[in-house]
Amino acid sequence: MSKERIGFIGVGLMGHGMAANIVGKGYPLTVMANRNREPVEDLIKRGASEAKSPKAVAEASDIVFLCVTGAPQVEAIVNGPDGLKAGARKGMVIVDASTSEPTLTRRLAEELAPLGITFLDAPLSRTPKEAWEGKLDVMAGGSEADLARVRPVIDCFAGRVIHVGPTGAGHTMKIVNNFVSMGYAALYAEALAVAKANGVTPKAVNAVMGGGRMDCGFFQTFFKYVVERDENAHRFTLSNAHKDMRYCANMAQASGIANPLGNAVKNYFAMAEAQGNGGKYVPMLSDEVARWNGVNLVD
Repeated sequence: MSKERIGFIGVGLMGHGMAANIVGKGYPLTVMANRNREPVEDLIKRGASEAKSPKAVAEASDIVFLCVTGAPQVEAIVNGPDGLKAGARKGMVIVDASTSEPTLTRRLAEELAPLGITFLDAPLSRTPKEAWEGKLDVMAGGSEADLARVRPVIDCFAGRVIHVGPTGAGHTMKIVNNFVSMGYAALYAEALAVAKANGVTPKAVNAVMGGGRMDCGFFQTFFKYVVERDENAHRFTLSNAHKDMRYCANMAQASGIANPLGNAVKNYFAMAEAQGNGGKYVPMLSDEVARWNGVNLVD
């Protein structure tokens, strides 16, 4: 039995490793370049083909994965003049692994269903390191039957797949997950500034909290940067964190939920991005918060 043909749009920090695992497991893979050609060239060497537009990716694929920045990019890739919808046919499945807005996810699913195209959401947790290792966590939204079809492909890059509900539920869970994790980042950054201003070093904070009840994977990658200054410990940008917190605020507002904590977290990342630091990674928020308060975490 021949394997389904896979398309992949968004071969960046996360997508490159995911796509490499897909083609490495023997799936026919078609990818599309964005600004950086290096991942595409690498994937071509591994056996992938290249398409010049989302429409061309759709024409060459049975299942298309998206792993792009956010909702505006997803909308353009699907509905643009040379988008996936223009090249899709009945029976095709689109799996959005981006961190997008649930309202858009549900709308696209409704728009594409009459055309016989299935739209699912399968956003990710963990880091590019786990993407390469095939150990990502996936929060999947859609019907059991539709997810069963795409599950063998997801298993190429995922160590854990959790079906959280119908289409849109995956992106809802992802935003909630990121609210909690970015909330940790803001708490850690503020706590480090308070501690240092009162004579307690980041190394001491790490020694007390690391290995204790407050330890977790996010703590470890955050403090790997804070203590060891490993800039690649957690490669998720401040601008992406700000975007996700905007999505959280939008979702809360649309559902009538007060989220003062969410807005406080969002504003930390908004301030960092407004000062030109959006390209820095999330643990580096600690340096920004320290600087705003006249504290140096390094000396």
